[in-house]
Amino acid sequence: MNAKAALDLIRPVNCAMIGFAVVVGAFVSKPATIVIPQLSLGFLTGFFVCAYSMVVNDIYDVEVDKVNRPERPIPSGRVTAHAATRISLVVLTAGMACSVLSLNPLAVIIAAAYAFLSWLYNSWAKKTGLAGNLIVASSLAIPFIYGGAISGGSITGSLLLMMALTAFFSGVGREVVKAMADVEGDAKRNVNSVARSKGLRTASAIGALFFLLAVVTSWVPLFTGLANTIYTYGVLIPDALFAYLAVGIVLRHNASNAYTVKKVALAGMTVGLLVFIGGAL
Repeated sequence: MNAKAALDLIRPVNCAMIGFAVVVGAFVSKPATIVIPQLSLGFLTGFFVCAYSMVVNDIYDVEVDKVNRPERPIPSGRVTAHAATRISLVVLTAGMACSVLSLNPLAVIIAAAYAFLSWLYNSWAKKTGLAGNLIVASSLAIPFIYGGAISGGSITGSLLLMMALTAFFSGVGREVVKAMADVEGDAKRNVNSVARSKGLRTASAIGALFFLLAVVTSWVPLFTGLANTIYTYGVLIPDALFAYLAVGIVLRHNASNAYTVKKVALAGMTVGLLVFIGGAL
């Protein structure tokens, strides 16, 4: 196994996004002081626990990936399932160690819950369809709350909760649409996605609904006086993108377009994260 295969397994860009979400959550929670070591540990916790979830996903989804993503490290033979298991334990240990080093019991509990939900989703909940989508989307909201906890700030602040909720809704939408492109492979593991159980048309409507809910919650700070100038204008970019994706997937509810929407939605979530960073300043 080479370094490139290991990096492909953990998907570092996705993990970095989760780490940055922790940092954003810390700033938005408005702690008395920003402590750089705590922020660094928070970023690393988010990064490594996310890496654990990515590796576990590939381990459980190997039969699905043989159909949907044969180029992934395990089905392509670049990484063995045994080696992937070792990597998952290493990154999980690293993530939890960083959380423990923060000396914040609440943060440790949240990190452990995040890791448990990652395992639960991949080992069982993914097969349940929408319930599994809700669990995996929670992994996009939890980092913001974790950031508030690790910094000692408020984790019940309206702006922080709206950011977490926006991330959650956009994540559910992407997961529902993503499954539209994976119907054939999901049949290998008997994944009861909305697309498989209710059809592509229904899945597209549900995915679009959650994309639009993300737009709605992202606007709440604008009407409650919680948004700064950067957030006020910056949020228009990801919101326009998600509205476009919602309309697009309803009009063209096929596997090919679903794959495109899945990729573009990730780009929209990345832009949204940058807007959240601006909103935290």
